[in-house]
Amino acid sequence: MSHNLALAQNHAFDLARTLMVPVVLFQVDGAFGVMVSSEYDGDEDTIVHDYDPFEIMDSSY
Repeated sequence: MSHNLALAQNHAFDLARTLMVPVVLFQVDGAFGVMVSSEYDGDEDTIVHDYDPFEIMDSSY
């Protein structure tokens, strides 16, 4: 978990691109976490952003 949003966003983006799976960036008690979207079963309101590597690739063209 990280308390730095910019750092968490960079790690989430990199993780999505490395694993080539969607990941979710979430915030709980002031800390940010990243995990594979299919594994996330927490509160939808805690999600800050989701990163889909296939959407990222499509938007770069």
